[in-house]
Amino acid sequence: MRQIILDTETTGLDPSQGHRIIEVAAVEMINRRLTGNHLHRYVNPDRDIDAGAMQVHGITPEFLQDKPRFSSVAQEFVDFIRGAELIIHNAPFDVGFLNMELRLLEMPLLDNWCDGVTDTLSMAKALHPGQRNNLDALCKRYGIDNTARTLHGALLDCELLAAVYLALTRGQESLSIGLEVRSTEADQTAARARPRPIVLAATSDELAAHARVLEAITGESKGTCLWVEGREAV
Repeated sequence: MRQIILDTETTGLDPSQGHRIIEVAAVEMINRRLTGNHLHRYVNPDRDIDAGAMQVHGITPEFLQDKPRFSSVAQEFVDFIRGAELIIHNAPFDVGFLNMELRLLEMPLLDNWCDGVTDTLSMAKALHPGQRNNLDALCKRYGIDNTARTLHGALLDCELLAAVYLALTRGQESLSIGLEVRSTEADQTAARARPRPIVLAATSDELAAHARVLEAITGESKGTCLWVEGREAV
């Protein structure tokens, strides 16, 4: 099971107003274990950055001046995520920006490259209705150390989100429940298939012989034979 934890930083909030991606990060997880394989790129958006956005991520236009355009990293990005399930916090935001960048390059949209998108914000809201469910709040709730997160950063946020996702899904026991159901069904099938035991009653001669053996044991044990009715082990 290959999953990609994904995050972006942008020049603003709305791609329809011309805002662009300035940072993209993707961290690989296979069978619920981080592999250490990741992709992380800063991108020159060829436009200014909203002051509010800069306060969130701290990335300046000057820092991005010598960085590649998204067109230079797009193929590398889609190759990295190809065939994987994407795990994104507030997925509509990132998916909207990524699809906008792909449209500008006349490339297929995101769902053509990945095997579906899971939104951890929606998951968290379902599990914790009425509570704060941003990344910082979830880290605090699940005891995940986010002290290094003084500003938003795509790569660090991916690593934190990976830990949050594992915590959010740790209670899903579908596999073990399925195994228990199959085990119970197998036990029931075996019980139904087991033949009824044949009960053979002792004859009067056998009962008399058994009584004589118990009497002998009682004599040898000075009255402490455990098989004599009415006696209990101490």
